[in-house]
Amino acid sequence: MASFRTRVLTGPVPVRVRAALPPRPPAGRAPRARSRGVGEAARVKADSPPVPCWAPRSLPRPAPPPPVRRRLAVAAGLLAAAGGAFAYVGAVDPNEPGHYPACPLYRSTGLYCPGCGGLRGAHALVHGDLLTALRDNAPVVAACLGFAVLWAVWVVRAARGRPVRIDPGPAPLWALGALLLVFTVVRNLPFGGWLHP
Repeated sequence: MASFRTRVLTGPVPVRVRAALPPRPPAGRAPRARSRGVGEAARVKADSPPVPCWAPRSLPRPAPPPPVRRRLAVAAGLLAAAGGAFAYVGAVDPNEPGHYPACPLYRSTGLYCPGCGGLRGAHALVHGDLLTALRDNAPVVAACLGFAVLWAVWVVRAARGRPVRIDPGPAPLWALGALLLVFTVVRNLPFGGWLHP
């Protein structure tokens, strides 16, 4: 009959393993070679050190990067959507009434929101009239230029196989929000008539 020994494996949670071991040979005799049975591989040997459960395993190899066409597909789709919107605004003049809905804030209170004049500015920008676009809504022109720069950086990084990271952090976002707030307040004051669309 096989004798039983109990070993404790150390780790985050102690685990007791009972292993059935063959009887020890008498002193002076070499142990007989035994053929391994099906269950032998799962048994813990008495003279082998315990393997901790947090032992490092070989990490899987990273997947190869997708082809250039797939990396550029999202950027091309975004450019197509923005180009379609600009083409529509360039073709349908927002200065003529009835084509676009009116700003609800301006209609109900008579105050200009930060986006008032944005469609007129985009229309002027499509037709190459930068001064009129800046006069209609300067933040929209700045946003269009910022979009163009970020899109170009995105395409270059995607073509080179580098990840696109756009993480400005909280400070620039707060500064941008403060600038938009100041712009909105000043354009609604009596001396801010030069910012009216």
